[in-house]
Amino acid sequence: MSAAPVLVLPSAGRFAEWVQLIEDYGGPESTELVGSGFHGNREPRVPVLTPDGYATWLAMLAEEADESVPPHPGRVKSSWFWVLDDDGAWVGFLALRRSLNPALLETGGHIGYSIRPSRRGEGLAGRALADALVEASAIGLERVLITCDEDNVPSARMIERNGGIYQDSHNGMRRYWAPTHR
Repeated sequence: MSAAPVLVLPSAGRFAEWVQLIEDYGGPESTELVGSGFHGNREPRVPVLTPDGYATWLAMLAEEADESVPPHPGRVKSSWFWVLDDDGAWVGFLALRRSLNPALLETGGHIGYSIRPSRRGEGLAGRALADALVEASAIGLERVLITCDEDNVPSARMIERNGGIYQDSHNGMRRYWAPTHR
């Protein structure tokens, strides 16, 4: 039986697990991490896998979530989550963007996520998305835009199972709108 993920806020004390997670993706420059909340809005865009790099990365996520700090140009405020399974293992990243700018409206959406390669196919992303819809509702969003690559059939099905209604495709991305209240 698959473990049910839980969305939790980033925290200190998990450096070694963070390194293992990033190595599972193939390293910090992996394109599989795009949109998931791993890459931030300031330099270095690719976190350094050291204890200091981890602390800098956590500080960046906290700043980007803090409503009292203006967003970087062209960016929006976001809530960042880690996806944990029932055993507390860190299995992925999730970003909940509180608004959309033109780029996010075109291809990025409100919610970006990624599950570590060794844990895919267990239904973890679908359950994390369901939890993210609850979080989106809690911050006042009535519906959210969720996107996936045009050829990512499993992701498209998972979005549809979570209430996503296909709108159209742009730049190789399928765009879905999902209600946050179900």
